[in-house]
Amino acid sequence: MSVEQGSSKVLIKDAPDMLDRAPAMTAIPAQPVPAPAPPIVSQPEALDTRTLSRSLFLRLAVLDKDSPERTYVRDTLIELNLPLVRYAAARFRSRNEPMEDIVQVGTIGLIKAIDRFDCQRGVEFPTFAMPTVVGEIKRFFRDTSWSVRVPRRLQELRLALTKASDELAQKLDRSPTVPELAAVLGVSEEDVVDGLAVGNAYTASSLDSPSPEDDGGEGSLADRLGYEDTALEGVEYRESLKPLLAKLPPRERQIIMLRFFANMTQSQIGEEVGISQMHVSRLLTRTLSQLREGLIAD
Repeated sequence: MSVEQGSSKVLIKDAPDMLDRAPAMTAIPAQPVPAPAPPIVSQPEALDTRTLSRSLFLRLAVLDKDSPERTYVRDTLIELNLPLVRYAAARFRSRNEPMEDIVQVGTIGLIKAIDRFDCQRGVEFPTFAMPTVVGEIKRFFRDTSWSVRVPRRLQELRLALTKASDELAQKLDRSPTVPELAAVLGVSEEDVVDGLAVGNAYTASSLDSPSPEDDGGEGSLADRLGYEDTALEGVEYRESLKPLLAKLPPRERQIIMLRFFANMTQSQIGEEVGISQMHVSRLLTRTLSQLREGLIAD
């Protein structure tokens, strides 16, 4: 017999003998057929965020405010658009604030944008939400990042002064003066001075902070800033003298005030009070002795 294989023919002889011996042949086990691979399911991160967000916003618009499904859809929209918040927060990575705090503040702006978004206006949600997220982060820096709270007017003036100073420095090839800055911004020189001073309130140093290595100082900042006040001891004496001065007769009290506070001579005091210089000298000696005895007794 012949068996056709492709375009050629194979001749098989002694076909009956082969058929007789067929039962004695060992059967070859069939190889298992591999199961088809499961379909690849796209991860949520791989989905089209804008298309999915649009579908969720359409669903959110028809749900009741008290519906549990609305809360689920709203939470899903927040998680789905968190990369938008991280992208906006990356613009502020140079600030001295933890990135986690900036992302949390930006998430608040994202939630506000989701609650106000109207999908029927034909605007993409990222375009609508980005100004709200960035504005919330900027408001956070404006309200909380200053070490000393200053009015918003001075904060804005400081930003304008910084920009004007850079432009004038490039144009004049030197640092601009206060009158030049006032003329450019259209404000008074007093406002310019206040705006420049406000910059010192943005950051503060701890009194326990160590001294920089380039300063060559030792100890903390508190150890290097303080100085001995020589007039500090006089504070106790002045406070102790106040009740003693109040007990003096009016003329003696006036003489003491003219001599030690107005720095007048005894002759000038005599002309002012209407007595002789010798009388003024005796009154001063007697009054000072009384005050000294009162301090010693206390």
